[in-house]
Parts: sequence; C-alpha cells; structure tokens
Amino acid sequence: MIQGTTSLIALLALAAGDTGSLKSELIFPPRADHNHAPAIVECPDGSLLVSWYRGSGERSADDVAIYGSRKAGDSVWSSPFLMADIPDFPDCNTAMFIDARDRLWLIWPTIIANSWESCLTRYRVSSDYQGDGAPKWEWQGSIFLRPQNFVEDMRQGWEHRKSMAADAPDTGDVDEQALFALIEDKLSSRLGWQPRCKPTILPSGRILLPLYSDTYSVSLMAISDDLGKTWFASHPLAGFGNIQPAVLRREDGTLVAYMRENGPLDKIRVSESSDDGITWGPVGVMEFPNPGSGLDAVRLQNGNWLLIYNDTLRGRSRLAVSLTEDEGRTWPHTRHLEDQPSGAYHYPAIIQGRDGTIHAVYSYFVEEGKSMKYAAFDEAWIRAGD
Repeated sequence: MIQGTTSLIALLALAAGDTGSLKSELIFPPRADHNHAPAIVECPDGSLLVSWYRGSGERSADDVAIYGSRKAGDSVWSSPFLMADIPDFPDCNTAMFIDARDRLWLIWPTIIANSWESCLTRYRVSSDYQGDGAPKWEWQGSIFLRPQNFVEDMRQGWEHRKSMAADAPDTGDVDEQALFALIEDKLSSRLGWQPRCKPTILPSGRILLPLYSDTYSVSLMAISDDLGKTWFASHPLAGFGNIQPAVLRREDGTLVAYMRENGPLDKIRVSESSDDGITWGPVGVMEFPNPGSGLDAVRLQNGNWLLIYNDTLRGRSRLAVSLTEDEGRTWPHTRHLEDQPSGAYHYPAIIQGRDGTIHAVYSYFVEEGKSMKYAAFDEAWIRAGD
C-alpha cells in the first residue's frame, strides 16, 4: 500500500510539472593513466566517500593501487588519497559498504600474476573513516573460499548454457574435456574470485558479497553470518557468461542477481535464490541489452528498484538508469545519465542517501583522459524521461 501511494504521489508530481533534479561533476580532472571501477558509500555524518583503482594497467604493470576522495555537503571533492596498495602487485575493482557496527569495509582483488584468474580478494576495515584523507584501517585480511557443490553445479550450468544459445560460437567451439578438467581443478575453483558490486545485507544480518570469476565466467556469493569474521561460499551461479552480480531482495525474501553479460547473448543475465543466497536457479536473461559492461542496482526506501547499466549492444557511450515498481517484473521508466557519440561511461555504482538523494559514480573515459564522474538525482528525474 505504501509503495502504491508513493507511486501515485510521484505521478501527481509529474503531472504538476516536477521533472526532478540532476547534478553531476567530475571527481578529478581527466588523467592519462587508468582510473576505473569505483564504489561509493554515504558515511554516518552524511558525507560521501568514493574509491577506485589507478595505475598504468593491471594486466601489464604492478603500480596499480586503490584511491579515494570525499565530499561533504556542497563542498568540492577532495584531492585523491591512497586507500590501499599491496606493493608490487596490482590492486583493482573496489567495493565498499558500512556494516551494522558502522564500520567501513573496503574490498578489492589483488592480482598476483597480472591475470584476473590469479587474483585474491582482500579487505580492510575501519571505525575511523570520517576525517580528512584515508580511513585509519584497523584490520586487513583475505577472503578464502571453497565453492559449494562446484563440479556438479558447473556441469549442470554448462548444459543449461548450451540450451540457451546452441548456435553460439563460444559454446559450439569449446573443448568440453578441457573445460571440465578446469572445473575439477581445485586451485582454479578456489582462486580468482573478485568483487565489483557492493554487498547486500539481509534482515538476518547475513552479508552477501557478490563475486565473480574470469576463469569460468561465472559468479558466486561470499557469505558471512558473523559480521565478516568468517566467510563461506555459496553454490556457483553457473551461467558461463554471467559476471559482476548486483543483488536485490524482494519482500517475499527472494534474492535477484543482475549480472554483466560476458558472452554472445547481449543481454543482462539474471538468477534468483530462495534460500538467502546459498543456492541459485538457472541463469537466464532479461530484456535489457548489455555490451559486456558492469552494472549496479539499489532498492530505494519506498521499495522501488533502480538498475544502472549500459543499454547498448556495442560500446559504452550510453549509460541508463531504469526504475521498477514491482521488484523487477517490469521496468516502465528509463532515463540516461550519458548518451554520447563517443567515450565510455561505465562500471557504475549506485546508492540512496538517507535524505532520499540517489548517488551514482562511474568511470568516465573521454579523449582528454580518464576520471570518475559523480551524479546526484531523484526518482522524479528518472520518471520524467529523456
């Protein structure tokens, strides 16, 4: 009833001419080096903290590290500061969240041998993170995972994947014997899991940290039931072409994972769980296109959901935000944060602040260089459309 009332108020506001608001700005001037894969949190004092990685190139250089910037109220973004750096190893995709104890978590993969398959997911925790500069970290560790029921689920997932795209070249030309040997290799299945999107915290307090593997092009959840002291792995989301999940929870408890397409299907991948993230149904597709680029999602305070993604088949020059009022069953409203003839505006992260403002940050690649771009808007802005 509350959600329906909220939707009616929004429609009446649009009828009265409320087109919403959008403010956007670069976090720092475009640079020649690689700046990519941001995360964002709202701190308890209302300030915003953004993280991303910067360096010469994670697949060829070892100078890649995690940087951050802050913004309080209407102030400008602070000068970037170092948040994490494992010396002589690339540190990449960032994810952040604030836990039930108001502690800040920074999660990222350290790349051991300049390949995604060699990464190990790391984390840092801070209780003192609202001052100037970098948080004061009090704990650091690694997340070691042993995926549940991995071989059986991966084999079943492969058969389902073939049935979805029987004529696709990346299934027809695959050496299944080599694939199954890789699936059965313990090191490959326990290494290479890395984050991209923020964790989802369930009503029970369970933390679901979405991870993915470029070794197999599949996803899974790292799960903690003790505020991050220990972690264990879910069953894999074995869609072979589904990576970088963002997870939302329906009122009936069903979890929905939206994932980047990493194969020939050209659509956002989706899977559901009815047991708090332990097991997942077959990985299918939704109606939105995806060119092989990251996405994110958030549940708003009124129960509506937002999905932010590149709604193109090729390239990343268009960045869309879509709104659903029925927990992902239909998506009647879409508006674009970016719609350019060139450039790349991608790897978004999105949250809602306590005052209702929607905050997004994304990688901003143009001819002049690379930066992070921040956007603040409201639901009325999305409903007004392009």
